[in-house]
Amino acid sequence: MAILKDILYKSSLVSTSGSMDREISHIAFDSRKVTKGTLFIAVTGTQVDGHDFIGQAVKSGASAVVCEQLPDEISDEVTYVAVKDSSRALGWIASNFYGNPSSKLQLVGITGTNGKTTVATLLYNLFRKMGCKTGLLSTVINKINDEEIPASHTTPDAIRLNEMLDDMVKKGCEYAFMEVSSHAIQQERVAGQKFAGAVFTNITHDHLDYHKTFDAYINAKKKLFDELGSEGFALVNVDDKRGRIMLQNTSATKNTYALRSVADFKGKLISNTLQGIEMEIDNKNVWFRLIGDFNAYNLLAAYGVAVLLGKDSDEVLTQLSLLDGAPGRFEQVANSSNVTAIVDYAHTPDALKNVLETIAEFRAEAKQVITVVGCGGNRDKGKRPLMASIACKWSDKVILTSDNPRDEDPMEIIKDMQAGVSPAEYKKTVVLADREEAIKTACLLADNNDIILVAGKGHETYQEINGVKHPFDDKEVLGRMLNLFAKD
Repeated sequence: MAILKDILYKSSLVSTSGSMDREISHIAFDSRKVTKGTLFIAVTGTQVDGHDFIGQAVKSGASAVVCEQLPDEISDEVTYVAVKDSSRALGWIASNFYGNPSSKLQLVGITGTNGKTTVATLLYNLFRKMGCKTGLLSTVINKINDEEIPASHTTPDAIRLNEMLDDMVKKGCEYAFMEVSSHAIQQERVAGQKFAGAVFTNITHDHLDYHKTFDAYINAKKKLFDELGSEGFALVNVDDKRGRIMLQNTSATKNTYALRSVADFKGKLISNTLQGIEMEIDNKNVWFRLIGDFNAYNLLAAYGVAVLLGKDSDEVLTQLSLLDGAPGRFEQVANSSNVTAIVDYAHTPDALKNVLETIAEFRAEAKQVITVVGCGGNRDKGKRPLMASIACKWSDKVILTSDNPRDEDPMEIIKDMQAGVSPAEYKKTVVLADREEAIKTACLLADNNDIILVAGKGHETYQEINGVKHPFDDKEVLGRMLNLFAKD
């Protein structure tokens, strides 16, 4: 229970009508969740406008309404609050309603096109190993200490986010590590959060269906750093040319990490194998279980965050060396054949290129690389030909298939991908829209010591087709098929 005037702090009021001393029992931006005593925040979304449902919210018992435009019909029994930006107001109201939980935690946000999940997961596992009560908000799973909570979005909506952060505080968490997507930043889902620090991993071609231009995508990421407080830290990858852009307007302490550039946290890759990588950090050689150059960056980011949060550098390196990566990120699938099977979430051109370049470092000349790849429906179409082109460049055989087609025809998505396949590369491609058949075919084509990469879905255990999520797990299907067709 809260008093309306107390939870409107920093919500940029324009005007009010009615008592500001009303008791608020719940907050909601979905009119279907409104009950007696609810504060309803009318948010203009990508699909619907909450302003259209103010009347329904009032009928359902809303005590107060926050909106950008007052409705034509005003009820004397309801307080109306006009604000400049209801999406941003929602973030602040949610934080205030739950007692500003982020101010009671060391909350670190990780943003970037690739690596967010791995860095957040590494940090969560690292701090748990060091005996700290810790929360995780990620694409794969949310965790409060050892309690697992399913994740539906990379970054939850503002109400759910603050509810979980509040739960973390109540359960004694000292730290929380959170993936912050560009959508979440743009939609103000993290407004009102007090971040102890923020990390920028990299930025490449993605989400242009939503942001429209690459500059808009960059600026969405940059906003997280622009709004950091002076007591926080910003940690950016300066091997990415946009890393320093993230630091331009931040009030936070500026820190950098890199493999190739001068940086505060500098790493040097010494060896890279299918068993792990050896890297020099702070003049210490350390062996890590993770694989590939891209994971060297993820490890450096996690190391930098831990040190900036005051942890002993030697202990951090020791504990990091014992950790595995995030589920579905360059994950090797155990099987009874002599084939190396890898599942990876790579769903952007740069991520796919990173994975295939890493595989190329391990393969002997006699080995084939067989890649199964698709692209999601209702998403950035511009990356489809690029994904196919990269797969063909770095693979001996490519099977173009369905990913999460959503509301699109899988064959139309594949046709978009085929635009990136040169005439000379057509002979190495096969089209199979059925994802299970595509994985099965890859296993049938593979000889001993070949490498199969199934890219795009990683940790996901479903395939979304026409609004329905059907059970589908790349790891399960790949392992089952390889065992079925194992060659002597």
